[in-house]
Amino acid sequence: MKTSIIIPSRMASSRLPEKPLADIFGKSLVMRVYGQAVKVPSADEVIVATDHKVIFDHVIAHGGKAVMTSPDHQSGTDRVAEVTRSLNSDIIINLQGDEPLIHPGQIEDLIHLMKEENVQIGTQCQRLTDPDLLFDYNVVKVVRDDNDKALYFSRQAIPAIRDAGYGQWLSLTPYYRHIGLYGFKKDILHRITALPSSTYEKVESLEQLRWLQHGFTVYCKETYYASVGVDTPEDLERVRDLFFREMLR
Repeated sequence: MKTSIIIPSRMASSRLPEKPLADIFGKSLVMRVYGQAVKVPSADEVIVATDHKVIFDHVIAHGGKAVMTSPDHQSGTDRVAEVTRSLNSDIIINLQGDEPLIHPGQIEDLIHLMKEENVQIGTQCQRLTDPDLLFDYNVVKVVRDDNDKALYFSRQAIPAIRDAGYGQWLSLTPYYRHIGLYGFKKDILHRITALPSSTYEKVESLEQLRWLQHGFTVYCKETYYASVGVDTPEDLERVRDLFFREMLR
């Protein structure tokens, strides 16, 4: 099954201006992500999807492949879907453009999941151990059934434990944070991006709830790989520090 990894990348970021071009020891953030993606054994191609010509030109100039997309998309998933309409691919991986430390093995695991015949949409989660993250609205939580199918995604800590204080929750049941790495069968991607917004999607501001509410199944496998996303100047400095430490080894 032919697999394409698409990296949506846009210049507009209120918390970190021109984020995709931020320098990390001689390479931009977007090219650091691209460099990890091309190491994935099962990937047939890697493409940056962008609405900004500066990003497009930057990727091309550094030996990458990029495609210009409409500036009107509401989400990275919509941007990815536009690119894939002209691709002869069976599996589409939506890789966030702000994960410069993502391990190729993590992406490879998702591709293996997507090769299963019954999987329409795949994603990943990681067990939470930090109580601050459990109650952080910026950290999306997920609950699953016994077959790794997502039951619900929320910014709230779920499940709620009725008869215990918040400080006890992590010791009483496993909690999982959602990792925003997605896999789609190509036809399913085009179907979900044509759906109207849903009630739960609007109130939680989580597009994956649209898919669940419209009856699609999202498989969510646990991953043991750790990565660091870049959303703020502080995140960028933390990533630079991690790269520096790696260089000293």
